[in-house]
Amino acid sequence: MRALFSPDGLMGKLFFRAVRGFVRVFLFRWFRLRVEGRERLQLTGGVIIAPTHRSNLDGPLIGSSSHRRVRYLGKDSLFRPAAAGWAMRSLGSFPVRRGEADLDAMRVAKEMLEAGECMLVFPEGTRQVGDAIGEIYDGTAWLASKANTPVVPVGIAGTEVAMPTGAKFPSRVPVVVVVGEILKPPEGADGKRAKRSDLKLWTQELKLRLQDCQTSAREMLNN
Repeated sequence: MRALFSPDGLMGKLFFRAVRGFVRVFLFRWFRLRVEGRERLQLTGGVIIAPTHRSNLDGPLIGSSSHRRVRYLGKDSLFRPAAAGWAMRSLGSFPVRRGEADLDAMRVAKEMLEAGECMLVFPEGTRQVGDAIGEIYDGTAWLASKANTPVVPVGIAGTEVAMPTGAKFPSRVPVVVVVGEILKPPEGADGKRAKRSDLKLWTQELKLRLQDCQTSAREMLNN
């Protein structure tokens, strides 16, 4: 009985499918969502989806655009009380202590990727304002390198207006998503283990890819 009601059990899977179905049927239409390069979100095996982050809508819209159950890092306060924690885990999320280097969460994320899971990671960390890509944290590079998984950069335009910080309900405005070319995981010289300098160079490349995706998404939205 406990397995039936666990986040990975039948009831958890039914809840996940119901929420994803709601997002696809209602929110996709509400925002007249356009996704360029959607096929790159359908990769099999371990993969990191790395979107820009401007709104709380970003995760649900990008995750529901894939046929897979996408895993997320979520701040631990969202997992309280217990019912909220069950819902978050059923949707694929697992907790991380915000503002701390949560090594346990990173270890779990690495193990999930190595097991062939699909994971959504925001390289910018928290929500940003505007289309310019700011500082990119090295957590994405570290995960991609340790789990040897490709990374899919994604730009999103429109969600910042649709549901800005502090808003409780989304406005009906168009949203455009541009999924960029797949980025191989960081590598060291001659295929050796990536060093810190390699991770920094790779992170800069990811920043450029994200900027290209974000700029393209904005241009599509404005045309």
